[in-house]
Amino acid sequence: MSSSIPSFFVYGEPEQKVEPGFFHVETVMARRNLHQGQVKAHKHDQMGQITYWLSGGGTYFIDDKPLDFSAPAISFVPSGIVHGFSVDPETSDAIVVSIADGALLSIREQTTLGLDTPMMIRGDGEDRHWRRLAELLDIVADEYACGATGAQRMLASLVAAVLTQIARLAAAAPPTAQPTQAMLATELRRLIDLRFRENWSVGHYTDALATTPHLLAKASRDAFGMQVKELINERRLLEAKRLLLFTVRPLEDIAYEIGFADAAYFSRFFRLRVGEAPSDWRRARLNSPGAG
Repeated sequence: MSSSIPSFFVYGEPEQKVEPGFFHVETVMARRNLHQGQVKAHKHDQMGQITYWLSGGGTYFIDDKPLDFSAPAISFVPSGIVHGFSVDPETSDAIVVSIADGALLSIREQTTLGLDTPMMIRGDGEDRHWRRLAELLDIVADEYACGATGAQRMLASLVAAVLTQIARLAAAAPPTAQPTQAMLATELRRLIDLRFRENWSVGHYTDALATTPHLLAKASRDAFGMQVKELINERRLLEAKRLLLFTVRPLEDIAYEIGFADAAYFSRFFRLRVGEAPSDWRRARLNSPGAG
C-alpha cells in the first residue's frame, strides 16, 4: 500500500495531460503482464471509464464497495473514483473505454445516463438489450482500432449510445422523484463532491443551487433517503474510508483532508457512524484475508 491512491493515465502509466477529445479502448488482458488479474485501488483524475466484462467474473470494487459479478457486467466510473478488481486472468476479459472529461462534457448532452455517479450492472447475455450493448462496444473497439478520419466524433456518438443503453438497463423501475427533483439531487451530489472538505453548511448548498431549503431537503430525501446534512457526512465518511484503506497517511492528515480541525473530533465522528475507531477499522481490514 502506498502513501497515496495512485492516479494513472491508463492503468500502470503515469499521469499525463489528456486532451479534451481523448478516447482510449483496449481489453483488460492487454495489460495482463502488469496485473495478472489483480488490479489494486487506483483512479483516473482526468477520465471516466466504461468497463464491459465479456467473459469470466470475480470481484469489482468501487470505493469501499465490493461487487461480485460474472459476465456480462458493465460499469461506469467517473474521474477521481477509486476502483479495481480481482478476476481469473485465464477466463476473464473486458473491454475498457476511457473517455476524457472534456469529451464527457459534450457527451453529457447526448445521453440519459447521469455521469457524476459510479455504477455497475450485472446482466444476462441472452437478453436482447445486453446483446445490443455488446454489439455497440464491438463497433466502438473497431472504430478506435481503424483510426479513420473523424474517429473522435464517431467515438463520441457511439459512447453516448453505449451510456444511454447502460441507463436503459439500469432503469429497473420508474424514478420516484420528478425530473426536476432528480436533476437537483444530481447537482447536490456533484456539489458535495466538490465542497465537502470546506465545511459548507446546508445553507451554502441551498444558495449555490439557487433553491429553497424545503426543495433541497425533498430532493435529497427522495433520491438518497437522507437529509442533506447526512448526505454530506456520508461523503466525508466515504472519503475517510478510502484514505484509511488505500493510504498510510496518519489520522491527523486524514482528519484535515476531510475538513476536521483535529483527529479526536474525526475519531468521534467515525466511531459514531461505524461503531469503531478509525485506527481499529483500518487495522481490521488490512489484516483480513485478501487485504493488500
